[in-house]
Parts: sequence; C-alpha cells; structure tokens
Amino acid sequence: MDLPDKIPRFPNRVPACAVIILGLLILLLQAGRTETPETREGRPVFRIVFYNVENLFDTVNDPMKNDDAFTPEGARRWNKFRLQEKINNLYRAIAAAGGWHTPAIIGLCEVENIYVLERLAYDTGFNRFDYRIIHRNSGDPRGIDVAFLFRPDMFDLLKSRFIPVRFPFDTLAATRDIVYIKGLTGPADTLHLFANHWPSRWGGQAETAPYRNHAASVLRSVIDSLFLVSPAAKIVVMGDFNDEPHDESLKRFLGAGFDYDAPEPGRLYNISWEIKKQGQGSSKYQGIWYLFDQFIVSGGLMGLVPGMNTTPEAFRVFDEEFLLVPDDAWFGYKPFRSYEGFRYTGGYSDHLPIILDLFAN
Repeated sequence: MDLPDKIPRFPNRVPACAVIILGLLILLLQAGRTETPETREGRPVFRIVFYNVENLFDTVNDPMKNDDAFTPEGARRWNKFRLQEKINNLYRAIAAAGGWHTPAIIGLCEVENIYVLERLAYDTGFNRFDYRIIHRNSGDPRGIDVAFLFRPDMFDLLKSRFIPVRFPFDTLAATRDIVYIKGLTGPADTLHLFANHWPSRWGGQAETAPYRNHAASVLRSVIDSLFLVSPAAKIVVMGDFNDEPHDESLKRFLGAGFDYDAPEPGRLYNISWEIKKQGQGSSKYQGIWYLFDQFIVSGGLMGLVPGMNTTPEAFRVFDEEFLLVPDDAWFGYKPFRSYEGFRYTGGYSDHLPIILDLFAN
C-alpha cells in the first residue's frame, strides 16, 4: 500500500485488547504450521525479514556504552516491563511479516547485546523454530549492534564473519560491524548474506556522506572477493543504510544498479528501487517517507542459475496498520514507536520491517 496516501482510521495508541487479539491470532496461525519450508504457488519460499528495531536495550547500565537513558533511572525510565512489552511487540511484528512463511532469516539492527536477542528468540513464540543467533558487540559508542537470527532447519550455516568498518579519515569515529553469514538453503544452493547499519545522517546528510560511502566501499571489497571466485554467487545485502537507493553510497560506491531486466554475473541490483519509485518508505522524518531499509541482490539470484531466485516484486515494506499511527504533525501515518520524545507510548519502532522472498525453481 502507498503510505503517503493513507487516511487515518484509528487512534494514536492501539488498544491493548487489539494487541492481545493480534498476538493470539499469530499464535494460532503458528500452531498449525509444520517445520518444513512453506510454498507460494507450489514453489518453496525462503523468506528474509530485516528490521531496525530502534533502541532494543536491556535495563542494565553498561559503563562502557552510552546507554544511560535506557535504564530505570535514566531519562527514558526504561524498565523490565517496558523491555518485555518491546520484545512482545517485535515478535508480533516479525511474525506477522512472516505470515504463512515464517522467516528463514531475520536481520536486525539497533540491538544492544546477546541478552535482548535471546529474549526475542527464546522467550516468545519464536522458540518453537529454534532460531540461532549470530552477534557480537561492536565498537558503536551507543552499544547498538547488527545481528542475524536464522532457522537451522532452513539454513545450514557454513560460516560467519564480523566485518569492522573503520574510517582512515576519522580514526576516532566508530560504527557498527557488517555481519556476514554463508550457508546452504538446499542440497547445493549456497547463499551469502550481509546485514548492515551504516552511519546516520546526524550532523547533516552531506557532512556524513563520506562515512556511508566508506562503509559501502568496505562492503564492496568483500563482495568483490566473492565474485572473483564465483561471478554467479548468490548474495543478499540488507540493512538500514541511512541512504536511499539513488544516493551515491549505494549506487556508486556499492555499485547497486537498477537495470535488472537483463541481470549479469558479478553485479549487484537494488530491487528496492521499484518501491521507492512508488513513493513508499520504511521510515518517516518531517512528513517525508524515506526508504533507508533495503534489499540488494546479486545477478546470481535473478534467474542466472537454477535454485533459489528472486524478483523485484518479491520485495516489500511491511506497513500493516497495527505498526502505524496517525501523523498529527504532518499528514497520513507514521511508524508506531516506543516513545514520542520522552513520552512512552508502547509501540514498535521508528522503522517498518522489510521483506524479501526467494523462490526455489
């Protein structure tokens, strides 16, 4: 659906009873599922969800991180009840994004540590899928990291790696690692996945662009090493890039193009572009929707070789109504966040989840 054209249909705060009913429906749907990959039109579906979960902190003050606001005594009055509500909400959002196709892979950013990831994976309805966690603490000064959850029955992990992003032009700056995993989605189908959270625009878009451009260059160098071995390698790049598909970090430095009508080996394609052209986005700032959250794939995933493949139509922003509230300051809707300023509202995130489906030929 086209987010900017939405007409308000519900109050600022989703009623508690509605949230409870939604959770029960998700549990009922999951209760009838099997542990085998679901299908669409007779083809097995391998669903990937990426979600910037916005400040998923534990409640303990870490003296090595700038997390003081997210403690019981901090400015956000962050406590165990609010953390539990946040965990439950994120589970509902991701499970609903999965629908009948429970995500094989979940990419996450803005998570503080392994503790909150374990809460999400093992203390919610996700526990029946035995998700495994790939995470390590990065050098980000706030302590927010990037991570993967994956279903071992659908993805046989072969390798994981944490790629640091350091800036030769600013040795004091620190940001999140790029997380890489490699695994098998079938008997002989190898998939490479990268999860990203590039430096923000805080301080100005132009002023901070060199940091995102450098992150893109670091990622591209790793991908080039994969293409050197196998030009038809199947690669999925996901993340909150803090840039849009047409910005130079993605288009020039990463080399993610839009000419995917005739895909070629050794190239990357930003299949999020079609959604952007329609005016949709995954986050909203001062009345404007931005598509910072994207999926980028290699030519090898666009029909060049048999096995898992995808199309631009297989990407979408998950913008269901329960994740949105009216935007009273501007127009239409905006993401339903945990806080409005310092006022706790009990929502989800300032970003919407994004979905990519791969199909087995």
